[in-house]
Amino acid sequence: MKKLAILGATGSIGSSTLSVYEQNRDTMALTLLSAWRNVDAMVALCQQYQVPYAFMSCPKANRTLRACLEEQPTQVLSDEAEFLACLAGVEVDAVMAAIVGAAGLAPTLAAVDAGKQVFLANKEALVMSGALFMQAAERSGAQVLPVDSEHNAIFQCLPPQCQQTIGYCDLKANGISQLILTGSGGPFLTKPLAEFSAITPAQAIAHPNWSMGPKISVDSATMMNKGLEYIEAKRLFNTEKSDIQVLIHPQSVIHSMVQYIDGSVLAQMGMPDMRTPIAHVMQYPERIDSGVEALDFSKIAQLTFAAPDFERYPCLKLAIDACYTGQAATTTLNAANEIAVDAFLKQQIRFDQIANVVAQTLDQLATSTAPTIDDIMSVDQQARRLASSTIKQLER
Repeated sequence: MKKLAILGATGSIGSSTLSVYEQNRDTMALTLLSAWRNVDAMVALCQQYQVPYAFMSCPKANRTLRACLEEQPTQVLSDEAEFLACLAGVEVDAVMAAIVGAAGLAPTLAAVDAGKQVFLANKEALVMSGALFMQAAERSGAQVLPVDSEHNAIFQCLPPQCQQTIGYCDLKANGISQLILTGSGGPFLTKPLAEFSAITPAQAIAHPNWSMGPKISVDSATMMNKGLEYIEAKRLFNTEKSDIQVLIHPQSVIHSMVQYIDGSVLAQMGMPDMRTPIAHVMQYPERIDSGVEALDFSKIAQLTFAAPDFERYPCLKLAIDACYTGQAATTTLNAANEIAVDAFLKQQIRFDQIANVVAQTLDQLATSTAPTIDDIMSVDQQARRLASSTIKQLER
């Protein structure tokens, strides 16, 4: 029975993973849960699942969790070192890496270094560490399976030879001409650009198709999420610039496509529900019940597509450019965006200023070098400081 750890257990991906686990408890044992600081939710999960180990990244929250579970069978790990050791040990076979943002890099890399099966829902791990991440997986023998709906869709449409060589697959040798990443365009696809300065956080997190957390929902509205996925796709599928195309697909029925040199296009389709890609990776290559209703084609009125407008989505253009500038550029992009989105959600900057913050930070750091993980983390911290400084200037 596969021993499963869920990192980011109280978030939206964590909740969807637990839903799939409920459908398939005879094939998996839940052994470790981690989260940031939502103590009440973690207490409820630990009590519900009687999980052997738990950890919260916020030290204060972790102490509170330990006090709340004193009479429970769950062992609350004392610090990050003990958490990473548990993650790398015999208590865990497979890891759902669903911690949002840069905070997910260290535990995801620990799982990769330990040769675990890693279900990658934390795109920032690849955006930040890129080639280093895939090199670590190759060294340890870790199996990395993509959870993001778009990358999972591409993965499902690839031939077995490519599925088995993630990070190093040869698309051209397998008859593939292009990967097509689809995106809904978010809630402001048709909103006049003149009104972007008045967009509120509540409007930005109201995604028309997907149920996601605030940060990812804002990223979807700016299409930075698609930009980060573009960078992730390059790392997962070993692409060149001509190998990837982004298309706006408002209905979110086709999750992505693979075009072959003979003219064939394979598309993965389904309801916009993250339980589908989660179920796919959790028992790959077998198929299991996700709990998601089947797609009813008789109810689909139309499927439409359009090229993205970079004036409407400047964050997408910034991400694509950073992808081919270098590792420091993508690290900077991610860090600056996290700071900018947080400031927007706190109403410190306008929606249309998110891209400005990211662009100004990239101007100062994009050409830095980051050959090691320590260098990457240094660039990440520099980018956060610069982005925060830019936001303070905008607030004046």
